[in-house]
Amino acid sequence: MEHNEEKMRSSFQVMAGLIGMVKPLLGFMVLAVLMGCIGNLAATFLTVFGGYGLLSAAGVYDGKPFYVIAAVLIIFAVFRGILRYAEQSCNHFIAFKLLARIRHQVFAALRKLAPARLDGSGKGNLISIITSDIELLEVFYAHTISPVAIAVITSVFMSVFIGYQHPAAGVLALVSYVVVGAVIPLLNGRKGKESGQKYRDSFGELNTAVLDNLYGLEELLQYGQTGKRMEKMAEQTEELEKTSKRLKKDENVQRISTDTVILVAGILMLVLCGYFVREGEMDFYQGVIAVIAVMSSFGPAAALSALSNNLNHTLASGNRVLNILEEKPVVEDVREGAELEEGTVACQNIGFRYQEAQDGVLKNFNADFEPGKIHGIFGRSGCGKSTLLKLMMRFYEADQGKITYGGENVNNIRTDSLRSGIAYVTQETFLFHDTIENNIRIADENATRQEVEDAAKKASIHEFIMSLPKGYDSRLTELGDCISGGEKQRIGIARAFLHKSRMILLDEPTSNIDSLNEGIILKSLKKEKEGKLILLVSHRKSTMGIADKVVQM
Repeated sequence: MEHNEEKMRSSFQVMAGLIGMVKPLLGFMVLAVLMGCIGNLAATFLTVFGGYGLLSAAGVYDGKPFYVIAAVLIIFAVFRGILRYAEQSCNHFIAFKLLARIRHQVFAALRKLAPARLDGSGKGNLISIITSDIELLEVFYAHTISPVAIAVITSVFMSVFIGYQHPAAGVLALVSYVVVGAVIPLLNGRKGKESGQKYRDSFGELNTAVLDNLYGLEELLQYGQTGKRMEKMAEQTEELEKTSKRLKKDENVQRISTDTVILVAGILMLVLCGYFVREGEMDFYQGVIAVIAVMSSFGPAAALSALSNNLNHTLASGNRVLNILEEKPVVEDVREGAELEEGTVACQNIGFRYQEAQDGVLKNFNADFEPGKIHGIFGRSGCGKSTLLKLMMRFYEADQGKITYGGENVNNIRTDSLRSGIAYVTQETFLFHDTIENNIRIADENATRQEVEDAAKKASIHEFIMSLPKGYDSRLTELGDCISGGEKQRIGIARAFLHKSRMILLDEPTSNIDSLNEGIILKSLKKEKEGKLILLVSHRKSTMGIADKVVQM
């Protein structure tokens, strides 16, 4: 199912969106910036005061006694270590707290977007967003926000300090900091933005391909398609590697540019201060301190320049996460509305087509389904039988016409009331990596073991379960691959029987089940129809034999 078109934001828009999530932890962020500024300045002034110490020992500088300078150096060294650790701890605390919060928000967003958002979409790409993309945001929160603030504050402070030695030297230092910390990262970021987005998208597509090949390995082996699939994965991997190499090349160019600017800035400062000293506009010790100060203070600005490489990946990931968080669901949940009432379900002039489809799946469909009966919907594959059930569950809204439950439009019924009042068995039963009992109990978490067994008997799966060494306590493997398709379907039907709802919608429920077990299930359905509305979708005529009324599609 096609979802909303992905939005491409500018780097500043992505950063603004990600920074907006910091509000709950703003106090910790301010503390991290404060400790980072003091710690970086302590590291810079270790070198500066070292210069003062040498000048004092040489008799060139007599502003402070040598022992005072030595004591200050020791204090700065101790503070640098403590504050560096404290800043990093604070940043990582913020990052991990925010990542947990973002994961919660993403899952909440997917809950709103599902099931339409997950209907045929690339699961691997979603997994990539939920796992690696969100994990990459740790770089932004732990190593980007506070370093930017620290670089700005320390650069301004050092420009003032160097400007105190001579105004022109301060201006040169400020220009150098701006080039290293802003101009180079912005140019590099602009150049690598497209590659960064392409890398994350390609990574998601490769993730989807790996999952497809893993889950479909038996079919690939059976039909000899492993070689072709491996070639396709190799092509995707090679394309990913090419993009990665382009990003690495940009990283090397950025690193060389940064080192060159820092070296040139030091040389220019040396020449400028040498000129001012010779002209008598600066004392010798001031010229030496200005050169030492500028050469030892590029750390925070250079860190920003280095960040721009990882930032291409990070901002691409941030853009994908923000797209999920801001994506509008195909159908909004009804939180305040009518309760699901008993009565006839009427479909009046229903028309619907999927976004990517040229023609409508359903056109002017009309039918009434009464309680206390089993209604069959019969037709060839692709005629809209499954789509009709999705419209009745309000996974999608009809483009025209309306569906009513007891006279109430489905669009006005509270979503939780609608879903809890209907047991819906899809064509593909998803099984969790858990016990068989817990897999059935999903339909009613408060059900007793006896109730679970009764539901399993109606679904003709009880004897199979009891044949297993641990019975209902047997654990299923991931996706339930340890049991057959028919057994999966019967567990799904057992869930419907356990749900105790007034309506049961079954979409091809016995397509993978042998005729004997199908007969047992259909017999159970016949017993269950008293006071319930059962809607049975199938393309098999034999299944329709149990129906009181059949609608041909």
